[in-house]
Amino acid sequence: MRPIRTLLALAVLPLALAAPAVAAPQTTAAPTVEEQRLDRAAPQEILRRSGFDDVAPDFARALSRVRSAAEAERVITREGRAVWRRAVDRAQGRGPAGGDLSRGDDRPLYWARLGMTRALGQWRPGFPLTDARRAALLRTLERTSRGQDSIDLPAGRHVKRIVVTGFDPFQLDADVRRSNPSGAAALALDGTTIRTDDGPARIETVVFPVRWADFAEGTVERTLLPAFRPGPRRVDAFMTLSQGRAGRFDVERTNGAWRGGYPDNANVSRTETVPIPAGVPTPHPQPQWTTTTLPYQRIVAADTGPVPVYDNTTVTEIPAGATAPVVRSDGPTPGSTARAGGGGDYLSNEIAYRATLLRDAVGLKVPGGHLHTPVLQFGPGNTDPTTGQITDPDFVHNRETITAQVRSILTVVVDTTR
Repeated sequence: MRPIRTLLALAVLPLALAAPAVAAPQTTAAPTVEEQRLDRAAPQEILRRSGFDDVAPDFARALSRVRSAAEAERVITREGRAVWRRAVDRAQGRGPAGGDLSRGDDRPLYWARLGMTRALGQWRPGFPLTDARRAALLRTLERTSRGQDSIDLPAGRHVKRIVVTGFDPFQLDADVRRSNPSGAAALALDGTTIRTDDGPARIETVVFPVRWADFAEGTVERTLLPAFRPGPRRVDAFMTLSQGRAGRFDVERTNGAWRGGYPDNANVSRTETVPIPAGVPTPHPQPQWTTTTLPYQRIVAADTGPVPVYDNTTVTEIPAGATAPVVRSDGPTPGSTARAGGGGDYLSNEIAYRATLLRDAVGLKVPGGHLHTPVLQFGPGNTDPTTGQITDPDFVHNRETITAQVRSILTVVVDTTR
């Protein structure tokens, strides 16, 4: 309610002289830890040499023309989907390369998205925009620019449906040049088809952030649940991917319900039982362990490529009745408490745990689980982040080798869905 004297003063003003309405000042979001890395030399070079340096400026201009929150939702959805499709097309050789950076590189999408989120955080629209509505728009941008709302699995009995997930680059404070081969594989495989003796298998992919908070809020379950529910477009197999150890692939046999606290891309740590968001199907009580249904024996035995593939059965547990964690090479014992799955206690283990837990909750009886890729390494002489280049021939070759072997491993998985 306005003070009485203000109302009286306005009442005696001629209508033509009445003071114009003034929009409430808009608050903006401070740049996030991830966004602050954007101004370093390597990210800027990656954007420039891929042609993705126009993404954030074009997005900011599109926002400047928006006149309502509803229009903002439409524009952000359109622009988010466009940058995802542009990254997929570039990785798969469609359209202009935009620069001399190799096409299969996942980093242009990562850094371009951060430019978009920073522009959205600094946007001052000419209409009221609450912090809550801005946060909702940010979630829309994250979802659309990661392919999470565009999983398009075909219906029909004569085609197999496969979902694959990857991750953003991480550990960027140690080396801001880093790529993530799982994200690169996701871009290379999205919308592609594997031909088998039993017919085609369609692959749809998404990329997830390396942030504890997004996982706690349900980004994995929200993305995968439509493809996991019964219906004509239900998946026939799924595989979560992340970067693991140097020189090897690992099929992770067991996943644990524990967050070990390693800092994420926002430099946030979480040490706790994996939190399950409200409103999604989940078993009760929450299990400490979930198990892969990928055909690990066949994968390990198959000739999928030059890098060895292992069936990793190691876990870290607190045995029933004990208090100290122990490492076991043969999986968990009955009644034990998880402290690390085969994939560790970071977000790679967590996405495997969440995806397989959701699989079990909805009664999905298909091959599914986690594959750790080798570390994507720069070539000899290019390992120092302070003096090294953003790319080199060995780096490109290593990424292409990993992506090709992921595809071969997926072919083995598809052959078990007969």
